[in-house]
Amino acid sequence: MHFLIIGLLLMLIVFGPQWWAQRILRRHSAERSDYPGNGGQFARHLLDQFQLDGVKVESTEQGDHYDPLAKVVRLTPDKLNGKSLTAITVAAHEVGHAIQDHLDYAPLQWRTRLVRLAQGAEKAGSGVMMVLPFVALLTRSPGASAAMFLVGLGSMAISTIVHLATLPVEWDASFGRAMPLMQAGGYLNQQDEKAARRILQACALTYFASSLASLLNVWRWLRLWRR
Repeated sequence: MHFLIIGLLLMLIVFGPQWWAQRILRRHSAERSDYPGNGGQFARHLLDQFQLDGVKVESTEQGDHYDPLAKVVRLTPDKLNGKSLTAITVAAHEVGHAIQDHLDYAPLQWRTRLVRLAQGAEKAGSGVMMVLPFVALLTRSPGASAAMFLVGLGSMAISTIVHLATLPVEWDASFGRAMPLMQAGGYLNQQDEKAARRILQACALTYFASSLASLLNVWRWLRLWRR
């Protein structure tokens, strides 16, 4: 019974923020006739204000993000073409990352390096975990199995570090860049400003949930190792 309760609590902690974030984003995704442009146009407008002409705005199906290597703000079609509070707030957040990059914001640079390292490590770790049972079966060597297991676990740990490093970068892009930009430009009325803050908080929570999920995954493998 205790394990069931602990399991339910862990699921609530990990998946609860994601559910709440999606709920907030959907709540403010209705089209607004009083907005003069869509999310993509708003992103372009903010970038031009900072004379970031070299940063492009593109559509993507891989989730809203800023690519510091390609110098591109990528928005999903509903954000790029939508005239909603969610669309312009998310667009401002991604422009916040472009501004971080322009100003050589150190945490963003660290995260970019970590992401590249984690991508390679994650692929290697997944491959190791797939062949681990066969190596253990063929060699019957506890040492070989342990070494491969630790390699796989290390790749997961790197992914966890990336998720944790992402949190302060995302928070700064939201409340150190995007929100001051929208306040200074007078783009939002008082009611929309409060809602925009909730949207930005919701976006940050999704990364927090990803960090927890990553930590939980490492913990599960450590428990398996101790057995």
